[in-house]
Amino acid sequence: MTASGPAEAEKSGTAITSGIPYGPLFLTLAMQTLATMAAFSAPTIAPAIAADLGIDGNLIGFFVSTVYGIGIFSAVLSPDFIQKYGAVRVGQFVMLGVVTMLCIAGSGGIGALAFCAVVLGIGYGATAPVSTHLLIPRTKPSVLNLVFSIRQIGVPLGGVLGALLLPLLTVGFGWRIAFFAQIIPAALLICAFQIYRDRWDAGRNSNHRLFKAEGLRPLYLLRDSKLMRLLAIASFCYAGIQLCFIGFMALHLTEETGLGLVAAGQVLALYQIAGVTSRPLWGWLADRYVTAIRLLAILGFVMAIAALAAGQFSEDWPIWVILLVSATAGATASGFTGIAYGAFAFYGGNYRTEATALGSSAMFAGVLILPTVFGLIVGQLDQYWIAYSLLALIATASGIMLLAAKIPVAEASG
Repeated sequence: MTASGPAEAEKSGTAITSGIPYGPLFLTLAMQTLATMAAFSAPTIAPAIAADLGIDGNLIGFFVSTVYGIGIFSAVLSPDFIQKYGAVRVGQFVMLGVVTMLCIAGSGGIGALAFCAVVLGIGYGATAPVSTHLLIPRTKPSVLNLVFSIRQIGVPLGGVLGALLLPLLTVGFGWRIAFFAQIIPAALLICAFQIYRDRWDAGRNSNHRLFKAEGLRPLYLLRDSKLMRLLAIASFCYAGIQLCFIGFMALHLTEETGLGLVAAGQVLALYQIAGVTSRPLWGWLADRYVTAIRLLAILGFVMAIAALAAGQFSEDWPIWVILLVSATAGATASGFTGIAYGAFAFYGGNYRTEATALGSSAMFAGVLILPTVFGLIVGQLDQYWIAYSLLALIATASGIMLLAAKIPVAEASG
């Protein structure tokens, strides 16, 4: 088993504190932020890269898809490595992958960009399992969902930092420097992890043999646990819906409502802001008033309403209503991830790290598949409302499924 509980934490000198585990939380948040920023670097500065290398900028769009595609497999396999080498060491490997990716991307051409996407993807899937393994033994159950929601802010935070800083670096110093500049904080984080390596990785099993029976434990959970299956399906659907909103909202608004590109970008920015600010709120609610499973169900229903509304956007819609729908979609379709990871960790029992790995792989798969389906529907039928109605149907079905799920009483009471 790779997950450790309070007793194991106390034996290794890392007993649960009286509140939020700020050290592990800060380091895992930083890891997620820097890894996500690196993953979105190429698309963010794609015009400059395309102009310099003389290639079609759309090709760079496959960068993120490659990272998430490889991440599906690295997420599943990462608990096996965490058990042998420890979460801190695997976290350092993730950041080493980030550094390597940045070095390759900044020094090569289009072939290097393709290769470094694979390099980053190999480590990227481990970010959530590493975080779970470090946070769970040091987090009181009463704030578990809040802690996981705060950590998960690293994903949009990485995207926002990239969008704000990388274009400035590109204009001022060139796109290669925009990659190289990110190496410094990534390298510093590797060093910061090393400070805690002996203490936080004390429970690692150096005699563990990789790629044996436990290597596919995340997939075994999918087979053996109905609740894990339901969570994985819902996470797949919600994450896919999240990327459908992000990927098509600006285009949809400019085509259907008459908004300019700047105004459409502001609506999308509100979506992102709502996703960031809502995560701690959902975590707080899941810790105090309703289980994460039930709250995820509720978010699915509200997500469906937002999707149906978005499908009806037209020039007759007041801007404040469009903003309201965007904020609602962001708070649900983007804001769900923290409590979803919290649910995987909490209900994963002795296999919390593996459960989180399953959650990551499910979300990554949803990110790859559902936006493709959405785009095909819009491209073939030229009707956004049909595509959004499908999202609403998927979100509703997921909500019903979670609402009817049987939650283990013993664990739910924790």
